[in-house]
Amino acid sequence: MSQLIEIKHLTKVYPQANEPLFALKDVNLKVAKGEFLAVMGPSGSGKSTLLNILGCLDRPSSGSYFLAQEEVSRKSEKELARIRNEKIGFIFQNFNLLPRYKLFDNVILPLIYSRKRRPSKKEILQLIEKMGLKERINHRPSQLSGGEQQRVAIARALVNHPEIILADEPTGNLDEKSEREVMAILKQLNQKEGVTLILVTHDPKIAQQAQRIVYLENGRIKNEVP
Repeated sequence: MSQLIEIKHLTKVYPQANEPLFALKDVNLKVAKGEFLAVMGPSGSGKSTLLNILGCLDRPSSGSYFLAQEEVSRKSEKELARIRNEKIGFIFQNFNLLPRYKLFDNVILPLIYSRKRRPSKKEILQLIEKMGLKERINHRPSQLSGGEQQRVAIARALVNHPEIILADEPTGNLDEKSEREVMAILKQLNQKEGVTLILVTHDPKIAQQAQRIVYLENGRIKNEVP
């Protein structure tokens, strides 16, 4: 597999009154195109900070971030927004759906700012059906179960055909059945469609489904398990 992501000597520091807080310290990491990588570690280890930088939601204090061999960490906010919209899909623990919008409208939100070819309504409906949500298309988030809301979030992440899916505790608020369903969808996207999947989790049984696990501790990579 060709390399998609490389970060070199990445450090993220948050200024504080007494002494600076190092969220990440000299992190080096490579991720291959089509890989399924799990990131684990205790609270405060830097997992979410790393995911935010990989998703172009935050910038490193020092070091470099290469995406498809392009150095992106020093780009303008406008360019970072374009990269987020066109190359990266996000899935969060709390779903982040807009409560007043129906399912279809939540799914198409990323298309509003996209410069890529807009998928047809038929293609969007096929994606919604693929998530098992065809009968829920006119429902609002409050009318959906947790598992259904997360599948809406996955459809929203996929509507722009991103190269990378970044998932932050995507099963954290789900029951066991919904957890299995969501992980089956994510693994199929990775294995059958070649989407690169980077998933943050506290759950060892979720992490063990990945091809590789990276363990963070105190802002550093402690070890990796292939």
